[in-house]
Amino acid sequence: MTTIAQNVPLSEKEEEFPTGLPEELRGLPEGVPRYDPDDQVETAVIRRLVGNWHRRATVKRDEPDLDELFEIDRPDYPEGILPFHDHPTYQALDPAKKSELQSWAWIAYNRHTIMAEQKVANPAFALVMEGEYPMLQDEALNISLAQAMVDEQYHTLMHLNASALTRRRRGRAMPDNDLPISHTAREHLRLREGSGQRWQKSLTTLAFATVSEISINAYLDLLADDPDIQPVNSSTAKLHNRDEYCHASISAVLAEMVHDKLDQEQGRFFRDMLFEGLEAFVATDYTTWHRIMDLAEVEGGHAMLADCQAETSRKRLVRDYTGLHTLIERMGVQELVEFDWSKSHVAR
Repeated sequence: MTTIAQNVPLSEKEEEFPTGLPEELRGLPEGVPRYDPDDQVETAVIRRLVGNWHRRATVKRDEPDLDELFEIDRPDYPEGILPFHDHPTYQALDPAKKSELQSWAWIAYNRHTIMAEQKVANPAFALVMEGEYPMLQDEALNISLAQAMVDEQYHTLMHLNASALTRRRRGRAMPDNDLPISHTAREHLRLREGSGQRWQKSLTTLAFATVSEISINAYLDLLADDPDIQPVNSSTAKLHNRDEYCHASISAVLAEMVHDKLDQEQGRFFRDMLFEGLEAFVATDYTTWHRIMDLAEVEGGHAMLADCQAETSRKRLVRDYTGLHTLIERMGVQELVEFDWSKSHVAR
């Protein structure tokens, strides 16, 4: 079985970072997400996380009650970013059904986020630590990646807690497993399974993880700064977001280092997978929405989604591609990439 960059001489494979560990990798990310101690909701979310781990060890139940912070009249998800928010079928629904769909949107959002961590990011970090990329063998890097993987597990717990809270307070079952795996995870799996060589599978995972980690801030921002939805929900996204700014730097450095050592065929494949990953990550997950229409028994729901899918302007949930655009510039391969950046937002 062939690992990445098998054509690189052994001396180069074993070479440590010549100028020391890159700046982006020197500060180890914290296991528990950073938070604002003056924010009551953020503090409660963090204490609940710590309390959950503590209870498993000491069988105590003294963590804060997030239910007390739940505001029943607040929506669980921003109505304005539902892919069908202005469709006549949705507009004609009664308030209770609209609320149910917003709750489902929040459950799906959490599931999408968890899948990005568990199915893409952590497997890619594990590949690096296991030696799949010989050019990335460094003790400090491995420690940094291990810490990032701990972060991702905390993020998963945060979003699981948030979904559980929504189910309790709304009095609806809405089990996560009633939804399909996320569009991003499905596309990652499809492309991996369609790759014939080990290096292609590995680079597919690294590319998808890179896009996820450098683009997830734009995804989390959809809720993190929204003042109108559930404070627990916006705080969950906000807390997760803070760690991801660190992870974005780590992932960008990893991608640059790997790409620099790839041969022409491997480099072209990796760049192609970066854009496959972007298309998957930013797309509206209509497969999940069709399932939700069945679960919520929305009359005319499938036809409504078909109308939305037919409008190309609605097909992407996230339009901020600054992360990948910046990475492509840092890699110095702008002229090798054919992509219409004009249809997206790129911060300068």
